[in-house]
Amino acid sequence: MRMLHTMLRVADLERSVAFYTDVLGMQLLRRKDYDSGRFTLAFLGYGDEKDHTVLELTHNWDTDHYDLGDGYGHIALGVQDIHATCDGIADRGGRLVRKPGPMKHGSTVIAFLEDPDGYKVELIELSSRSTAT
Repeated sequence: MRMLHTMLRVADLERSVAFYTDVLGMQLLRRKDYDSGRFTLAFLGYGDEKDHTVLELTHNWDTDHYDLGDGYGHIALGVQDIHATCDGIADRGGRLVRKPGPMKHGSTVIAFLEDPDGYKVELIELSSRSTAT
């Protein structure tokens, strides 16, 4: 068994695809419109789906807003140099909501940003990682 993808519902597919590709450097792997269901799926990631877990963005054509609720946590991405990564994200228009630094109860260096729909994305500096956050 292996994890295939995580799905997020997004209000504006073009804006979200631009965020994940232009700001976070993912590749758009595939995209398909489902006319009879009035939705579009877009799959993005850092490698081919046969070898990597990817992100599925679902755009329901008749919905322009979602309430995130309090059950959602975040997506986590491992990075080599968190400070350089955050600088690049900020330069590309990404919104950092927690600057890089050690987590409150540990030494793992983390940062957080938000995607256009308000979903949190955690960055974890791999060289400092002692436990999962």
